[in-house]
Amino acid sequence: MMTIGLTYDLRSEYIAMGYSEDETAEFDREETILAIESTLQLLGYQTERIGHAGQLMKRLLQGSSWDLVFNIAEGLYGFGREALVPALLDAYRIPYTFSDPMVMALTLHKAMTKHVIRNLGIPTPDFALVETEDDIGQIHIPFPLFAKPVSEGTGKGISSASKINNQTELSTVCRRLLTQFKQPVLLEKFLPGREFTVGIFKTGKEATAIGVMEIFLKGEKDSVAYSLNNKEHYERFVEYRLVNDPTAQMAGEVALAAWRGLGCRDAGRIDLRVDNNGIPNFIEVNPLAGIRPVHSDLCILCDFVGISYTEMIKTIVDSAATRINHGFISQDRVYPVHGAT
Repeated sequence: MMTIGLTYDLRSEYIAMGYSEDETAEFDREETILAIESTLQLLGYQTERIGHAGQLMKRLLQGSSWDLVFNIAEGLYGFGREALVPALLDAYRIPYTFSDPMVMALTLHKAMTKHVIRNLGIPTPDFALVETEDDIGQIHIPFPLFAKPVSEGTGKGISSASKINNQTELSTVCRRLLTQFKQPVLLEKFLPGREFTVGIFKTGKEATAIGVMEIFLKGEKDSVAYSLNNKEHYERFVEYRLVNDPTAQMAGEVALAAWRGLGCRDAGRIDLRVDNNGIPNFIEVNPLAGIRPVHSDLCILCDFVGISYTEMIKTIVDSAATRINHGFISQDRVYPVHGAT
């Protein structure tokens, strides 16, 4: 029986170590780890919990190995935090799910990602980076703007105040974000149109957009922004709809081009917003999308299109398996994967 290791950041474990709710907002709950673990076992795999990057390092130094690692570890510090576990696994030639260190580091830094996206000819709103307070006076993109930390996820740092209408608001918001998150602030031309998230499975030419979901915000507090508050209380503040009109289809095409152009793998999401000309623009990519059953956007989208949680996990593992060269056995096909016996 093949053994799949699980790497993850367990939110309760970090909170017990003294980290705050905000610092751990991207980390996973026990129910998510249990769901992945039990699903892999249902699919016929033996599983072994590894944990976060520090725990993985200890296990590697002790000589542990796995046929495959199912990696959802977000990491804690720096622009390379999502790349740390994949880099360690690469160093030991242990295969894993989802994207490689290069993609993880690039896509966590939203401004660098947009440079690549723009170079690929994919529509994305004009942007600028505020690295210090001195940069605030050098912004020449017309208002309104939208501000967010350059390398946070789960809506951290985003609220209704993120929409900036004048120079005073620009200065106030940028100073606050620089102080709070200790990282540059990404400014983008605010796009007034519809907001979509697109779920994508598989890699390269095999990648497919499984569906386009439109996001409608109902909350009064953060009515212009898909914020952390809206995401955590989505039952009250967010309505999701599966859409397939011409603009939604265009969003799927833009998302798929971005996914392939960036080199993302196995499964994830791309967020888009429509500009004044009716064109869906790339906003950001999540190559390590949340897979908390029922609650995470990708899982909600899968439910809309009739993909069960078990089918989703199987698709991710099978996608990873097709990229591997030395000895892995799936239920219905034989793949080579490192360490198989």
